[in-house]
Amino acid sequence: MFKKWANVLMILSLVFAVCSPTSYAAAKTVKVTVTLVSTELVENNSVGNEWAIGASVNGKSLEEGSSVTLNLKPTDTLKLQANAEEQDKIPDLGSKSMNVKVSSISKSINKTLSVVVTENRGRYSGNTATWEFKFKISKK
Repeated sequence: MFKKWANVLMILSLVFAVCSPTSYAAAKTVKVTVTLVSTELVENNSVGNEWAIGASVNGKSLEEGSSVTLNLKPTDTLKLQANAEEQDKIPDLGSKSMNVKVSSISKSINKTLSVVVTENRGRYSGNTATWEFKFKISKK
C-alpha cells in the first residue's frame, strides 16, 4: 500500500514540476527599447567637413533621438552598430559594433561607441576624426 502511494506522489510531483510557471520562464520574451541618444563629432584632425553617419540595433536603423523596441528572449543578444563616413572623392569610413546580452540589462544602461575615421589620402593622410554614438538601452 505504501509503495502505491509513493508512486502516486512521485507522479504528481513530476506533473507539477513540468507544469509549473518556472518551466515557462525560458520561453518568455522581454521588451527592450534602444534609443540613439546622441551622435557627436568629438575630434576632427583635418579629415573632412562633410559626413554621413548611421546607427542600427539588430539591423534596424536608428536616427539621433529615435528609438526601436524589440521583443527578445533573455538569452538573446543586441548588436549595436555605428558608422561614420567622410564624404569626398575617395570616402574614408569608420565603424564600430558591440554586442550586449539581454540578460545583462537590469532596468536601463548606457553604451557609447567611439568610431574612428582615418584619412586615407592626401597631405592629411593618417589623421583621424572620432565620432561618439551614445545609446540608452531599457528593459521592461
